[in-house]
Amino acid sequence: MTSFAKALRMVCVSLVSLVVLVSHAAEAPPKGHLLIAGGAVRADNAEVWGKLIELAGGKGARIAVMPSAAGNPLRSGTSLVATLNKYGASAFAVPVAVRFKDRDYARDAEDETLAQSIREAGGVYFAGGDQGLITKALVRPDGSRTAVLQAIWDVYQKGGVIGGSSAGAAIMSSTMYYEAKTVLGTLSVGVNDGQELAPGLGFVGKDLFVDQHLLARGRFARMLPAMLKKGYKQGLGIDENTAVILNGKHEVEVVGYQGALLLDLALATTNGKEKDFNLSNARISYLDRGDRYNLLTRQYTPSADKAGGKLDPAQPFLNEQVYSADILGHNTVLVMMEKLINNARSEAIGIATAAPGDPREDLGFEFKLTRDKESVGYESATADAYTILNLRMDVRPLKITRPWYQ
Repeated sequence: MTSFAKALRMVCVSLVSLVVLVSHAAEAPPKGHLLIAGGAVRADNAEVWGKLIELAGGKGARIAVMPSAAGNPLRSGTSLVATLNKYGASAFAVPVAVRFKDRDYARDAEDETLAQSIREAGGVYFAGGDQGLITKALVRPDGSRTAVLQAIWDVYQKGGVIGGSSAGAAIMSSTMYYEAKTVLGTLSVGVNDGQELAPGLGFVGKDLFVDQHLLARGRFARMLPAMLKKGYKQGLGIDENTAVILNGKHEVEVVGYQGALLLDLALATTNGKEKDFNLSNARISYLDRGDRYNLLTRQYTPSADKAGGKLDPAQPFLNEQVYSADILGHNTVLVMMEKLINNARSEAIGIATAAPGDPREDLGFEFKLTRDKESVGYESATADAYTILNLRMDVRPLKITRPWYQ
């Protein structure tokens, strides 16, 4: 792509975002719920599927399945309909997808019959895949909503549930990752509108950034440059086989296999004299399954198994250094947070280094987690599980000499 083409694409993306924001700014707050899953939701996850059906109206609820993101939308739509129906829904697939063979997705997206079938449903569920295919199928070139997308919004505004997994979670934000690099590559070279970032569908509003596959893929780190670029103060990253329920009062409930990371940049700062990515005084929290949290008031309500389980910082269980040479590894940041919140030591260090082929092989990062007077932990009475609130996180760049091991 030429420099002129890239610049033109960025201008077009910015104009589309402006049109969407202006045209929908006057809408009343939706009455419904969002069910945002972090990806890889298994068919046997009865808690997540059951919650979706409950919010759509209970047994027999009509749920429109949107396979727009899938590489094989026919297969994906058929499978999701079967899964939902197994748990008691009355689900149906909506054939609006760029990759549907022998169909015109632009025409289908304006089909009033399809739109009305969605409008009469109690819920809508977006399949995983490529989130760019969702916006391509459902958003007109001028940034306005197609008939099908407007029907989806109508479901949400009248009190229904909008759900989605992986790509279906990414589109919940007003900004989403699109052509993202590796996590380290994203930290190394930054993010740009029209390249790594693109407009989402904005169901969560303009004040919350959402990302998925969080703990499984170490993506908490890539949320940071996107949040700084777009001015987000709060970010919610949801792990695999897990979902977050978000209502109109900005209350979050975690259901499913594991949990979600909450990033708070309200008091965070950066050093403009340092050319590489850096961040001071961010806050990172982990909300476990069953937990509830109000994003506006920052009030936490523990799950039933953690009621009465608040940790006493004067009586730590551990007294050991917490360190990882790969903080972006599977679940690593959560393991470090759990060890730190119940430790006589107050700091943990995690290192991230580039892989061969990353844009800056000489650049790494140190993530320092600090437990201070704002940090609080809760321990489950029935499982080896914690909720961790308000650890401080500082990030600084490191110079990596190659080879750094022999």
